[in-house]
Amino acid sequence: MEVYWLSILGVLALCLLSVVLAVYSGSSKGFAGALAGPVVPADDDNRLYRIDRVHMNSVEALAAFIVPAALAMMVGVGAATLATLVWTHVAIRLLYLRGGNAAKGGSVRTILYVSGALVTFALILVTGWAALN
Repeated sequence: MEVYWLSILGVLALCLLSVVLAVYSGSSKGFAGALAGPVVPADDDNRLYRIDRVHMNSVEALAAFIVPAALAMMVGVGAATLATLVWTHVAIRLLYLRGGNAAKGGSVRTILYVSGALVTFALILVTGWAALN
């Protein structure tokens, strides 16, 4: 079986990013005197709302990516292929943090979100193909 160390580091980077965003979101709410939970008003001009949404989006995307990444290692997807998909996803998630203002007509965040979903979809297809062969 091929060595997946580079993919494992990428998966750990995604997990770490999610934890860092959770701490950042929680501490930002705490310093602002906001309660835990959804941020109101749900407005992109509200800094706490944007921080919370980036965190929640990362959490939502994490499971859908991590499960097929782990399965890919189990079924023997090529190490280079998996590492490319994992680190592409990591790069997209990092770029997403700096995305444009989707609520005001900007499309950068939307493009990055869809790109991440497409990488996840590709990972699922590659993993499924490897499992069938």
